[in-house]
Amino acid sequence: MKKALVMLATAVAMSGAFAQTSAPASAPVSAASAPAAKAGHERNVEDRIAYLHTQLKITSAQETQWNAFAEVMRSNGETMGQLFQQRRAATNVSALDDMKQYATIAQAHADGMKKLVDAFDPLYNSFSPEQKKLADATFHQPGGEGHGHHGKGKGKSKDAAAAAAPASDAQ
Repeated sequence: MKKALVMLATAVAMSGAFAQTSAPASAPVSAASAPAAKAGHERNVEDRIAYLHTQLKITSAQETQWNAFAEVMRSNGETMGQLFQQRRAATNVSALDDMKQYATIAQAHADGMKKLVDAFDPLYNSFSPEQKKLADATFHQPGGEGHGHHGKGKGKSKDAAAAAAPASDAQ
């Protein structure tokens, strides 16, 4: 279950691309460390947005569609960050409660992906052929492995990779 959660967290990161900090799911988050984790999570989302903006060569004519897409990434990231923070803060949960938390996270991921796809569609349709090739390469996973493009484009530590899922996998 924890391995599945880590995989989901990695996929969710784009939603902002976005995600879980390095604290294990069972470790409580202290009141003092929660703001730092949130700040780090928000920074990861913003880093991901900036990376994609550059990677996809967004033009000034595409800024309106881009901004809508980026806002969905931020919103998804905030939602997922809150859910993971709640999960980390929960202690002594039963197996049933653990499964319910995971189901909530998985549903939020699915809902966020739908919003992200809806925001990406007009942006992608505004792309030049070169930009479409860049987007296709940026978000494609050869062989259908995993979720998103973890590690593409930036040197990633284990924690950074967990926080940098692609738009195609994001919430």
